[in-house]
Amino acid sequence: MHRYKRADVLRILRITPRQLVQWQKAGLVAAAEPFSFFDLLQLKKVRDLRAKRVRPAVIRESLLAMQKQVAGMENPLLEAGTFSTGSRVAFRHDGRALEPLAGQWVMDFEPAGEVVPASAKMTTLYQTETAAEFFARGITLEEDPNSQLEAMECYKQVLELEPNHAAAHINLGTLYYNAQDFVKAESHYRKAIEADSRYALAYFDLGNVLDETGRIQEAVKVYKIALQLAPTYADAHYNLALAYEKVRDSRKALNHWKAYIQLDNSSAWAAHARSQIQRILEGEKLKVVYRRK
Repeated sequence: MHRYKRADVLRILRITPRQLVQWQKAGLVAAAEPFSFFDLLQLKKVRDLRAKRVRPAVIRESLLAMQKQVAGMENPLLEAGTFSTGSRVAFRHDGRALEPLAGQWVMDFEPAGEVVPASAKMTTLYQTETAAEFFARGITLEEDPNSQLEAMECYKQVLELEPNHAAAHINLGTLYYNAQDFVKAESHYRKAIEADSRYALAYFDLGNVLDETGRIQEAVKVYKIALQLAPTYADAHYNLALAYEKVRDSRKALNHWKAYIQLDNSSAWAAHARSQIQRILEGEKLKVVYRRK
């Protein structure tokens, strides 16, 4: 992978030495030279957030919160799209926007013109040669709704170079899932699991495909594996509750609705979970009354 000296980073990103030092001290980017392509991509995102007056401490806290919110995510600046919501940071992930400090999924009203125009800018600055660089470029391309096919090609290039790259399988699978090509999506999610059997996100995504294609009992088993690996995986609790509802196992669904609102108590999904809890409890009361009669 190509390496960049400090002077190159300052010139390419048009930032000051003081800014770079501050971000390094805040733990947002690598503290030592030379800088990798990954470091450059992270710095660019930090620079853009700081331009929106988001404080370095808030960025750092948001990154840590995002890692807790999304099982299997190690570096949100590289694995998700970013944008500011006032003084906070939100991340685009799996087709939705999450503000991790609040633990809420939010509406993404960001104008298309403010999304990183990756297909044009990144390729003019860097020559993509390694799997890591293809992967980073694919993530950036995903932020632009008009560049999904290019993102797919980047992930395919990653897999040609590294067939067991679990994250690339997951990201490519998700692009196929969004395009409703569930056969290819399932194939890539299963390959991600083969590459890394402890990747909770891969099981969660596979469960979504199985649910979408009517294999509910299989989906239940896969969601449960995701939760064994990551017990605080809120979305897995939510989708498992929905799956149990579909197979008419309300009591097991109730347990996971309750688990979900312990992890997310303020979003629209939390409101739905509460309504399901109330419905199930009221139904159980009626059953008890009927049995007594």
